[in-house]
Amino acid sequence: MITITFILVAGAVRFLSLGVSIRNERRLKAEGAVEHGAGTSALLAAVHVVYYLAAYAEGLVRMPPVDWVTLAGMAVWGFSICALFWVIGVLGRFWTVKLIVAKDHALTENRLFRWLRHPNYFLNILPELVGLALVLHAWWTLAIGFPVYVVILAMRIRQEERVMAETFENY
Repeated sequence: MITITFILVAGAVRFLSLGVSIRNERRLKAEGAVEHGAGTSALLAAVHVVYYLAAYAEGLVRMPPVDWVTLAGMAVWGFSICALFWVIGVLGRFWTVKLIVAKDHALTENRLFRWLRHPNYFLNILPELVGLALVLHAWWTLAIGFPVYVVILAMRIRQEERVMAETFENY
């Protein structure tokens, strides 16, 4: 039962955040914002969906008992979701799952963003994927899907670093 409940909660959280992203993206583009790295964004989104579906499938097949791995996974996943909503709160209308730069985009001067360049990736996305796999005991998804995701995310981070350096003089 915990497996199905977790799958529903994890899916709902992702759809909620996707709704925020889509709303922000539409508003930003209507105001003249420019998207960068659209191909990488699409690839990252596709791999994210495949990762989730693979982990869900493994969890439904295994129907793992609640054990220390499940609880550790829930803690990691819960932390990552708190980080997601914190980042959304800090970035506000500029937060999307895509790499979009608005005409009035300002460099975020938040302390955590100065200390860790990409908190959304390192405090939300990567722990979220690990936590999801742990809760569902999705070992194949973690072993195969996570490295694939990391490679594509590294491409995205390089693109974002380039765009930020070109956009913000003091980046």
